[in-house]
Amino acid sequence: MEKSKVYFTDFRTQKDGGLTEKLKMLCKKAGIGNIDFNGKFTAIKLHFGEDGNLSFLRPDYARAVAELVKELGGRPFLTDSNTLYPGYRKNALDHLDVAYKHGFFPMATGCQIIIGDGLKGTDEVEVPVKNGEYCRTAKIGRAIMDADVFISLAHFKGHEATGFGGTLKNIGMGCASRAGKMEQHNSGKPVVNQDACKGCRVCSKECGSDAISYQNKKAFINQNLCKGCGRCIGACNFDAIYNPNSCANSDLDCKMAEYSMAVVQDRPCFYINMILDVSPWCDCHEFNDAPLVPDIGMACSFDPVALDQACSDLCMQAVRNPSSRIADFKAKGIKMTGDLWKDSTPESVWDMTLIHGEKIGLGSRQYEIIKV
Repeated sequence: MEKSKVYFTDFRTQKDGGLTEKLKMLCKKAGIGNIDFNGKFTAIKLHFGEDGNLSFLRPDYARAVAELVKELGGRPFLTDSNTLYPGYRKNALDHLDVAYKHGFFPMATGCQIIIGDGLKGTDEVEVPVKNGEYCRTAKIGRAIMDADVFISLAHFKGHEATGFGGTLKNIGMGCASRAGKMEQHNSGKPVVNQDACKGCRVCSKECGSDAISYQNKKAFINQNLCKGCGRCIGACNFDAIYNPNSCANSDLDCKMAEYSMAVVQDRPCFYINMILDVSPWCDCHEFNDAPLVPDIGMACSFDPVALDQACSDLCMQAVRNPSSRIADFKAKGIKMTGDLWKDSTPESVWDMTLIHGEKIGLGSRQYEIIKV
C-alpha cells in the first residue's frame, strides 16, 4: 500500500511575511490548490481557547488559511462547537466573547465566525457513520456539515484523556454538538479513591453537571448526574479520581475516530497540525502547563490519520522539557516508559484513535514525510 504523504516544515524563517507565509507555502506544496474552492463555503475548524488558556493557536495562522482559501476562490469561515463542560464556551454568545478576546474577530482573521452547533449547542445533524462500530450516527454541528469544504487547523498537544490531541481530536470531538460530546464520553464514569482524596475541591470546579459533592471532606461523584466527561480526572492533582471501566479511554478514542469519519466523509477536506506549545493539557482548560517538548513545526496532509501519526512520532523523538509535568512524575519516583504520551498521561490509550481510524478507512498510519 502506498504511504500517505505528510508535508512538514519547521518554524525557522528569515523571509518577509514570516511564519504565516510559510504556512501558506506549505499548504500549496501539499496540494491544497487541487481542491475546487470556487464559490464554496469552507469551514476552518479550530479551537479558540478557553478563557485563561494561552496555548491556543494565534489568530494569525487562521488568517493565513482564510486568505489562502479566498485566493483559491473559496468563502471561508472559522468554526468550533460548544463545550459539554463548564467554562466560557458552552453557548454561542460566551463562546464568541472568548474568541474575540483572544483575537479571533473578522477584522483580524479576514472571515466570519460561526459557532457550529448554534446558540445552545443543540443545532445538530445526525450523520450516518461509514463503517461505524460504536456509533451508527454522529451528532455534528449543523453549520459544520453545511460547509462544502472542510479544513482542520489543529493545535497539536497533549491531552488528559486521549494522550494527545491533534487533527482527529479537533474534528471528532471538536465538531460534535454537546449531545455528541456526551455520547463520546459516556463509556464510563469516574469514581473517587477516598483514601487518596485530599478534599481540595478542585474537581468540583471542573464538573459541569454538579455531580460532585463532599462527605466527611472527601469528594463523592453522583453517578446519576455524572456525564462521564472525565475533566475531574485531569483536574485532580492527587490521582484520587479514576475510571473503573478499563476500556473507557479506549472507547472514547474509537468513538472520536468514528465522529471524525462522519465529519469528513463525502466532501473535500484538508488537514493542518501546528506542533507548538505542546502542553500536556487540552486548550479547553482555563490554564496551560509548561510544554512537554520544544516547538517542532507545522505539517499538513490529505490523510488525517497519517498526519496525527507523523506528528506524534515527531514529538516522541523530541527532547523532553526538563521543567514539564513529566519531570514532576520523575521526581515522585514514577518509572518512565519513554513513551511521551504515556509518561504525561499514564491512563491514556493514545494510539487507539489512530488504530481504529485506520480500521474504519479514515486514513493510514503509514506515511512519508516530505520536508518543505
